[in-house]
Amino acid sequence: MIDIRLLTFLTLAKNNSYTKTAEILRLTQPAISQHMKYLEDEYGVKLTKKYGRGFKLTEEGNILYRYAEEIEELYKKAENKLKNKTAIIKNYSLGATMTLGGYVLPSILSKYKKLHENINIQLQVNNTSEILEKLIAGKIDFALVEGTFNKNKFKFSKFKDDELILAVAPKHEFAKRSSVTMEEILNGHLILREEGSGTRKVFENRLAEIEYDLMTYKPYMEIGSITAIKALIKENIGYSVISKETVQLELKRGSIKYVPIKNFRILREFNFVYLYGDDFINDFIKFCAAEQ
Repeated sequence: MIDIRLLTFLTLAKNNSYTKTAEILRLTQPAISQHMKYLEDEYGVKLTKKYGRGFKLTEEGNILYRYAEEIEELYKKAENKLKNKTAIIKNYSLGATMTLGGYVLPSILSKYKKLHENINIQLQVNNTSEILEKLIAGKIDFALVEGTFNKNKFKFSKFKDDELILAVAPKHEFAKRSSVTMEEILNGHLILREEGSGTRKVFENRLAEIEYDLMTYKPYMEIGSITAIKALIKENIGYSVISKETVQLELKRGSIKYVPIKNFRILREFNFVYLYGDDFINDFIKFCAAEQ
C-alpha cells in the first residue's frame, strides 16, 4: 500500500480541503496536519503556503505532487497485475460467425485480454446456423452472430449495425458504373457464401422482400471462406455481396471497389446471443459496445 502520509498529501493537493481530505481518508483533521508536518520535516521544505482563505502548493510541493502521482499510478498497476496473477483463471467459450470472428472480434479480444489476464475466451468460428446449434447444445457460453435468428428462442443484445455491399474488382465492368441493378448482379458471376451462413440468409431474405423468386437464381460460385471470396474478387473471377466489415482494408487500398446497388440496400444487425446471462457476459457486451 502507498505510504499513508504520501496518500494524505496527494488527496489534500487534489481536493484543496483539510475537511474533505479527512472525510475521504477517514482520518481526523489533526491527523492530516501531522502527516503534512512529517513530510515537511522529512524533506526539509514547505509543501504548502497560505493563499487567500485556503492554501496552494509551493514549488517544492508541486515537485513532490508530480512524483507522488507517478508512485500512486505505479502502485495501482502493480496491484492490478498481482491480483490478476493470483485470481482464479476463468474460461469461457464464444461462438462467432466468420465475418465477426475473422474481422471484428480479434482486436476487441486482444484489448480485453490485456485488461483481464485471468479470463480466457476461446473463440469458435463457424456459420450462423452451426454456431446457434452449439449454443443450444451447451458447447459454447454465448455467441455473436449476424443477420436473422429466432429471437423468441434466445436472449440477445444488439452489438452494432452492418451493411452488405456489392464488392467488385477495380477492372470489372461494374466498377465503372455509378450503380448496378440487382437483376444484373443475379444474372452475372455472383459469388456467395455457403447456405447456412448469416450473410447468405440475409441476402436471400432481402430478395424475398422484393418478391424475387429464389428458385430462379443460382450463384456462379458458393464459397465457405471470406478470404477465398475476396481473392476471387481481386482476380476478377466474379463479384460478391459481402459484409462491408470484411473489406475495409481492401477498400482503403483500392484492391476492391464498392459499387452501389440501384434502389437497394441490405442492412442487418450483429447481435450477442445467449441462453443465460451472467456478470461476465454482461460485462463483455458492455466492453465491446465501448470499443465500437
